[in-house]
Amino acid sequence: MTKLVRKNIIMDKAAVRRATVRIAHEIIEKNKGVDDLLLVGIRTRGVPLAKRIAAEIEKIEKVQVPVGSLDITLYRDDLSTLAYNPVVHGTELDLDINGKVIVLIDDVLYTGRTIRAALDALIDMGRPKVI
Repeated sequence: MTKLVRKNIIMDKAAVRRATVRIAHEIIEKNKGVDDLLLVGIRTRGVPLAKRIAAEIEKIEKVQVPVGSLDITLYRDDLSTLAYNPVVHGTELDLDINGKVIVLIDDVLYTGRTIRAALDALIDMGRPKVI
């Protein structure tokens, strides 16, 4: 087993918390509140981040914002290179997304392929007001 060596810390715990609080405020400001807001974390690492942001929004607005999780495995354009039998974890969106303001949350953004796959998956589920 290979031992991982930590080289640099990009953000410590306090910096991550500050960023999460700032993102929560930005979401509230851009949407002029939390009406019809739905946070959707992209599995797997976007889900815990979505829950943290939702918790911060709840502290600020005193309103619980629903959080869903989206598995985009079958929507990826590189599915054939990932595995012959991909592991699908399932999507947990118990709400009707029609007319909702959806904020997609993931841990990183590189080429945008994951977000594009998530957009395709959401559009197949309904007609959100905005994503």
